[in-house]
Amino acid sequence: MAAISIIMTVFNRERYLERAVESVLAQTRRDFELLIWDDGSTDRSVEIARDYAKLDDRVRVTASEHRGRTPALKAAIAETSGDYLGWVDSDDLLAPTALEETAAVLDAEPDVGLVYTDYVVIDESGRARGYGRRCRIPYSRDRLLLDFMTFHFRLIRRSVFDRVGGIDESFECAEDYDLCLRLSEAAEVRHVKKPLYYYRSHRESVSHRMRVEQIQCARRAIARALERRGLADRFEVDVQIRGRFSLRQRR
Repeated sequence: MAAISIIMTVFNRERYLERAVESVLAQTRRDFELLIWDDGSTDRSVEIARDYAKLDDRVRVTASEHRGRTPALKAAIAETSGDYLGWVDSDDLLAPTALEETAAVLDAEPDVGLVYTDYVVIDESGRARGYGRRCRIPYSRDRLLLDFMTFHFRLIRRSVFDRVGGIDESFECAEDYDLCLRLSEAAEVRHVKKPLYYYRSHRESVSHRMRVEQIQCARRAIARALERRGLADRFEVDVQIRGRFSLRQRR
C-alpha cells in the first residue's frame, strides 16, 4: 500500500494535464499512488492519463460519467488507500519536494491532521504572476472562519479525514473550505512556508466561472462551523460581494 494517495480529477483538461501529471511523478518522495479520475471528458484527457498509467505503475485511471467536481473527488478518494491524502488540480503543478516536505511533518507529529503550503499563481502559459495572496495570512483556527489561508497544497492524515466525515457534497463549490474548517476542529494544522504549489489562473477555471456560488457555499460553511463551535448565538455571517471592473483591448 502506498503511504500517500494523490487524487487528480479531470474534466476536459488536455491542454494542461500532461504537465500536471508530470509534476506529481517528479516528486522526490516516491511512495505514493496517483489516481486520475476522469469526470466524463470529451477531449483527449482520458487517453493522456492512460498513457501515463502504462508508463508508471503508481498511476491508476478511472473513467466515469460526468457528475461534477465534488462528487468526482469524493468517489475518487474512496478508491484510494494511503495513510495521507491530497489532491492536485489537473491544471496546476506541484513543486518536486511538495510531498516530501509535507509528509515529513505528518510523519514527525502525530497530532497534526493537515499540512498546507504556500503557492505561486501562474498564468495559462505557466508564467509566474506572484505569490498567492492567501499565503500572507497567518494561520489560526479562528482566523480560518474568515480567511481560507489553508488553500494549497494540502496533505491530510486519512484517519482525521475519516473522523470528521470526509467530503460533504452539499458544499459543492466550497467543499475544500468546509473540510478544512472541520479538520481544524479535530486536529492540529501546520503551515510549510514555502511555495510548493503552482496555482493556474485562467478563464476556464472553476474559480472564475463560479465565483458567486463559491461565496454562498463558503458562507454556509462558516455558518455551520459557528454552530459546531457553539458561537452561532453570538455571531452571524455577513457577506459583502463587491464588483470590480477593468477595461481590456478588443481582439
